[in-house]
This record gives sequence, C-alpha cells and structure tokens, in this order.
Amino acid sequence: MHNPTSAHAPAAKTVAAAAQERFAEGANLVAGRLTPGTSGRSHAVVDPATGTDVYTYELAGPDDVDAAVGAARDAFPGWAGATPGERSDAMHAFAGKLAEKAEEFALLESLQCGKPVKLSREFDVPGTVDNTAFFAGAARHLQGQSAGEYSGDHTSYVRREPIGVVGSIAPWNYPLQMAAWKVLPAIAAGNTIVLKPAELTPLTSLLFAQAATEAGIPDGVVNVVSGAGRDAGEHLVGHPDVAMTSFTGSTGVGKRVAEIATATVKRLHLELGGKAPFVVFDDADLDAAVHGAVAGALINTGQDCTAATRAYVQRPLYDAFVSGVADLMATVRLGDPFAATTDLGPLISHAQRDRVAGFVDRARSYARVVTGGEAPGGALADGAYYRPTLVADAAQDSEIVQSEIFGPVLVVLPFDSDEEGIRLANDTPYGLAASAWSTNVYRANRATREIKAGCVWVNDHIPILSEMPHGGYKASGFGKDMSAYSFEEYTQIKHVMFDNTAVVAKDWHRTIFGDR
Repeated sequence: MHNPTSAHAPAAKTVAAAAQERFAEGANLVAGRLTPGTSGRSHAVVDPATGTDVYTYELAGPDDVDAAVGAARDAFPGWAGATPGERSDAMHAFAGKLAEKAEEFALLESLQCGKPVKLSREFDVPGTVDNTAFFAGAARHLQGQSAGEYSGDHTSYVRREPIGVVGSIAPWNYPLQMAAWKVLPAIAAGNTIVLKPAELTPLTSLLFAQAATEAGIPDGVVNVVSGAGRDAGEHLVGHPDVAMTSFTGSTGVGKRVAEIATATVKRLHLELGGKAPFVVFDDADLDAAVHGAVAGALINTGQDCTAATRAYVQRPLYDAFVSGVADLMATVRLGDPFAATTDLGPLISHAQRDRVAGFVDRARSYARVVTGGEAPGGALADGAYYRPTLVADAAQDSEIVQSEIFGPVLVVLPFDSDEEGIRLANDTPYGLAASAWSTNVYRANRATREIKAGCVWVNDHIPILSEMPHGGYKASGFGKDMSAYSFEEYTQIKHVMFDNTAVVAKDWHRTIFGDR
C-alpha cells in the first residue's frame, strides 16, 4: 500500500527554507558560532522522499577540525572543573530546551532522513530528550571506590576523571539520537567534544549543539564539524589533541577508525554493524512473533543496526510465520514522510536503495522472495523507496543471511532443535542485538545466556532505555552507549594513596637499601 506524496512538497519546502535560514552561516558549530567549511567542496542534503536538494553547504576540512578541537581544548579546564551539580543544572536546562524545540527537531529529522514523522515525533525526539534528562541526573553520580586502608598503612581512594577532548563520529540513520548518545555521556563526565555527523544528515546535530549553547552550556564544550570521513573524520580521529574517539557506523569503517586511533594510543569506543537474530521457538505466541518481526525488521526502513534481520523459526511454526509476516508486511503503508498515516519512508538515498535491491536480486538465484523485492512506482517513483521484503529458504552461509543489508528486508530460516536455533543465531560475525520468543521461562532464559549479543530481548524486539546500556559483542564493536555504564568509556580511573604513618624509613625500603 502507499500514500501519494502530493502534499509533501509544501511541507518539505517550509522545513527546508527554515533550515536554510537557520544554518545560513555554515554547517559547523565551533565555540558556539556557526561557521562555513573551508574544504573548497560543497555538499547537498537531499530529501530522500523526492531526490530534491534541500540544503547545500561547504564541507569541513582539516582546518575546521583544528579550530573545533582548539575550541574544545580551551573549554576543557573550565568544564572539567565545574562541580557535578553545575554540569547537571546546565544539562537539565539543555533537556528543557530540546523539549521546547521538539517539533522543529522532528520535522528536520524527517526531512533529511525520510523518516515517517510519527517515528521522529514518537521515538527519536522524545528518546533524545529523555536521554538528556537521564545524563543530567547521572552527572551527579560519578563516584569512585570508597576510601579504605587496604595496606594497613595507607588510605586509598579512586578518582573518576574526564579524559579531555572527545572526537566522535555519528552515522546517518539516527542523526539526532546518535548525536545525543555521543555528546551526553561525554559532557556529563566533564569532557568536551567535537562531533562529526554524517555529511548526509548534519542538520539535527547542528540544532542539537545550538540548543546546548542556548541552554547555557559554555561555548566550546559541544562543537560540530560537518565534513567527509576521509578528510574531516580521519583528521579528527588522528588529531593529537583528541584523547578519545567514539564511532558508530559500519564494521568496515570501524576498522579504519581503530587503525588511526591506535597509532596515537587513543581511548576507543566502537558501535558497529549488526545482523540481529529473531529466534522463535515452537511454543511462542505466533501472532506476537509475527507482529514483532514486522515491526522489528521495518523500523526506520530497516536502517537500524539492531533491526530484526534473521528470523529463525522452529519448524512447527515456520510456514504459519512466513505466511503471517508476508500478510502483515502487505499492510504497511509507504508514503510521504510528513503524512501522519505513513508507516514506512524511503531509504536514506537512491544509492542505498540500489544497494538493498542488489542483495535481494542476487538472492533470487538461491532463495525465495515471498513478498516485496521491488521499488514502488507511481507517486513514489522519484524517492528512494523499497517495499517491505521477506526472503525465505536461504542457506545459512548465503550473503543475505550473513551480510548487513540495512534496509526493509527480513530473511527467515527454519530450525529443529533448540540447540540448532541458538547455534544459527550465533553464526555470523556480529553480536549487537537479538531476541528470543517463547512462553517457557527456562527456554527463554537459556537463549539469553547462550546468544552472544550485547542485548537480548525476550518476546519483544527493539525497545531501548536511557538507563540500560547499548553495545555489542564480536564484530559489532565494544563499549557502551547510554546508561551509567557509558561513563566507563568517557572517564579514566586514578588511584590516590596517602601514607598514614609519617615514618621516614618505610619497611619496604629494605628492598632497595638496608636490612630489616
């Protein structure tokens, strides 16, 4: 099903005009001010629903990165020296400012990403406001180990200190939320940051940084450079004044980031690709599993590293599951991202749509395309749309099962024993997220123990919480976003030890000179 896009043009033009006015001075925010890029190369933000350019800017180059890092370096002593309460108050004001601008954020996110506006309004924006409020509170709870006399003659305690300037690179699939996931734990811990959003989607990251400034967070604490990965991104990762790098994106690019960061011995946090298994045991609630699979596979048009991409269904339920998913996928409404009734928007670009289509087209030679598998025509033909797609009967070692597609495609395979289902779930290089579907608590609990992933849902797939960590196993990276666990990435631990004896010649000195 699809909705016509006839009403899209006026809405998109209004939002685009507002963005062009707001960011007319440039797509970098350095020390609280918008500045133009200096790379000499321009780039257009494209509305993926129509293929129309909506904002053109000059890309940031190495000089812009240097300026942003310099601003962050200069702001670090003051921000790190602020009390936890002062940082917390500023971040509470930040959360309030984001809430005030909620509709502007939602419309801008839908314009640059093609997200259905109901997803932006009900997921991306409120999740970001909540995340900001969470870290505003968490800023007051950066505690180390309690003091104690562990040697008998000394008092020891642990300080948890900020690292310095953080250089972060965020992806295009959730530009606003990923900006928040990078910025918030970093600044709550007392660091300053330079964020490089994807050049396809810089607009809500810039608005996010502006809101921080408007909320009273000092200039230079949050900086944004909008440039390409090979010049601005790599220069940021390798910059000698950047003490830590956090990257979210593909595993392939993550390896390159790690290579550069390792050369300068930086702290490194990587949240990389995923190929989440969706394991349905034969005692599962079939209707719940079907609904969960369609929602989990299609959220954000499948451009989600935790999306349900591999459904393993125990054989007694397999045929009914395939039929049910195909029927439910057929009811999903493609259409104008600004229409309240649209369920599924376009992919981020025509290039990404063609990449997704390539996976499905190649799979036709070895698997069965049950539904979808094509781009719609008619009113949606100019956009980067692709129909919800279900592929069945592929081999476990096939490309469509093993590779991250990042589109509205679910592949389903049968299994017999519980052991086989869990083994197949673990049989990819990735380990970011997974789900298990069963009404038997012992069976579900076994799956949560044995599936190797950073998050395992039971009888649901996708929900995230500010209080809970997000991060992967294996080729999905290491380190955590969100939750208090993220502070482990953005702080360094210092042991402080006081002598309590006032004795000049300590007993241990005999190992260097003298006798007992």
